[in-house]
Amino acid sequence: MDTPIFDFVQNYIKSNTARLHMPGHKGVSFLGCEKFDITEIKGADELYAPNGIIRKSEENATHLFGTSKTVYSAGGSSQSINAMLYLAYLRADKSQRPVVLAGRNAHKSFIYALAKMDADVEWIYPNRTKSLCSCVFGAKTLREKLESLDRKPFAVYITSPDYLGKMANIPELSKVCKDFDIPLLVDNAHGSYLKFCENDMHPISLGADMCCDSAHKTLPVLTGGGYLHIAKDDRYGFSQKVVNAMGIFGSTSPSYLILQSLDLCNKYIDEKICEDIKICAKKCKELSHIMVECGVWNTTIPQFYEPLKITADFSEYDGNFAKHFRKFGIEPEYADDDYVVFMISPQNSEEDFEKLKIAFKNLELTLKDDDETFSFVIGEKAMTIREAIFSESEEICIENAVGRVCASPTVSCPPAIPIAVSGEMITEKHIELFRRYNIDKILVVKK
Repeated sequence: MDTPIFDFVQNYIKSNTARLHMPGHKGVSFLGCEKFDITEIKGADELYAPNGIIRKSEENATHLFGTSKTVYSAGGSSQSINAMLYLAYLRADKSQRPVVLAGRNAHKSFIYALAKMDADVEWIYPNRTKSLCSCVFGAKTLREKLESLDRKPFAVYITSPDYLGKMANIPELSKVCKDFDIPLLVDNAHGSYLKFCENDMHPISLGADMCCDSAHKTLPVLTGGGYLHIAKDDRYGFSQKVVNAMGIFGSTSPSYLILQSLDLCNKYIDEKICEDIKICAKKCKELSHIMVECGVWNTTIPQFYEPLKITADFSEYDGNFAKHFRKFGIEPEYADDDYVVFMISPQNSEEDFEKLKIAFKNLELTLKDDDETFSFVIGEKAMTIREAIFSESEEICIENAVGRVCASPTVSCPPAIPIAVSGEMITEKHIELFRRYNIDKILVVKK
């Protein structure tokens, strides 16, 4: 497969052209990558009006992912989340306040997108979960929720895989959405590689109408590189407006370093990735056997679970387990009191896997005295999301926040999932969760 963006930049470097254009570093090495960093010069195409090398590269990605259209993001999944919600929002019935139905573990960029569009959200909560990160529900729950609403949502929005690696049953959810003529949007930030597993598990292949991928999370792509995918059948015509939608929410100076890495990734996907993922998934499975022996791997893992994420379940044990793994030269993706998450890719070395094996075998576990339970707080809405985010706010200690209205979501990234949503009244139950996730201050609407 050709690599038109990368090839253009290579030829430009070789031409020794005087760089009397942006960026200001002029290709002179400070970090070491500057000579590859260009802007929209003649022949370099434009990300939001592609008609040359970017268009060709995106066509390559469209072919690889089997979509009607795949476009690049240089602003990660956050840019794509904004764009796909906007595209669905255009179809909303504007005679009443637009609303989207979403799983409660949505990323805070979803909240910010709704603020920009002045749209409401109806939440779906899981039947049970042990973490802020997870909100898996089935087709029956979705159907019952849709039947109970007094407004037709302009989209159903889910996160799959979630931060712990759990995946939704997208084929079943998609069928429900089709019955109600509502597009299914999937935040697939953690699952770009799922298309290329032995069994294709990518949301678009399973029935989603749109989904965003953070390519940089699981593929060999620079941070900020992502995709927005439109389904092959494109029953809502999203592909006609997707480039403009991305432009609304993206920088007018997208990084050509990121675009080159997306371009080169196409070649890697075309030539090598399937076999690499197969080998890597086998290593992860072998590691899971060790974790079962240690007592930190759930042997009743649900059917839908991504194969390249290792999630150690420490919910029954006391201890700072992230600190334990750092002692063995390992930095996890995410850690809280209950879980430690490791994101694996074919680019991890044999040494990386050996470190994990040794660290797990050296665990010393002490059972907790009591079993803490977790549940999402169903917040009371005091104002719209937009009103809360665009109101004047102040930062206060959580102990003084009961009865106040949440302004911007306060949560660390990862996982960037709000405990209290903008516009909700903060309660004692919120405070308990803030403490659990080590949040001591929050932005509230100023009185």
